[in-house]
Amino acid sequence: MPHELATNLVQIKQSFAQNYSGNAHIQEVIPSTESKKFPFELKHLESLHNFALKNPIYQNHYEEKIDDVYCTVYEGDINEYWLNSIKHGSSCQPFYPTWILSAYLMTSIVKDLGYSELVDIGSGDGRIAYCGNILGMTSFSIEIDDVLVGLQETICEKTNQNFNPICSDALEFNYSQLKLKKPVFFIGGLAQMGGDVLATSIIDKINSIPNLKNNTCIVFAGTHTKRQLSGNLENGGWSSLIEKHDLKVLDTVTLPTIWTFDQPLDTPYIFTKFN
Repeated sequence: MPHELATNLVQIKQSFAQNYSGNAHIQEVIPSTESKKFPFELKHLESLHNFALKNPIYQNHYEEKIDDVYCTVYEGDINEYWLNSIKHGSSCQPFYPTWILSAYLMTSIVKDLGYSELVDIGSGDGRIAYCGNILGMTSFSIEIDDVLVGLQETICEKTNQNFNPICSDALEFNYSQLKLKKPVFFIGGLAQMGGDVLATSIIDKINSIPNLKNNTCIVFAGTHTKRQLSGNLENGGWSSLIEKHDLKVLDTVTLPTIWTFDQPLDTPYIFTKFN
């Protein structure tokens, strides 16, 4: 089901992007109610809208029918947070979030795969960790930028969803203190923008914790864009790291992100585990 929903979401995004006449810095859509194309649990859908409504980066929203689906369009501005996010030397990528609904679909996939804890590395405003929380997972949100962590804390308070924001350099954080049993790690940042260094550090830390390696899933954000990959399109640019660390690809799903809004190809997310 998540794959079918992902396909439907990409179609909605493409139609919306082609016809969008606004001038907001960022924009995304969430179905206003459940439908045949998006048969969500109503409480989860309401929680996704609540995240957007209580998130200060969104300053406007309105209703629009897109491909016969009634949607809410959320418009906002992340310039302030983007500028703060690039000031850290070990930051792998500026703050450019995935869509809220994309975050929900990704976390739904790992929940269906049987993972019970979620650790979002380079978590931005915490949307992936938030979605894990509403799906009943224990979430931890690791973010190096104190301004973004402050934003997450505001969202936690306003939504009454504690997804455990932690202000820390992911390269230095002690993950053993989280007492993880069967976690999924989401790696923020493309391989070509320093994400490979971050991922290697996280994998080393996973290997250092007894009995964790064989129970862990790692999700990478990739790209289909040749200029970013220098010709290597396999596994969204993560093939070398996947091979080096003997990871097995469990699944790949393509979803809309804010950074691919004006592009014909959206963002592939690669789900892996240790062989």
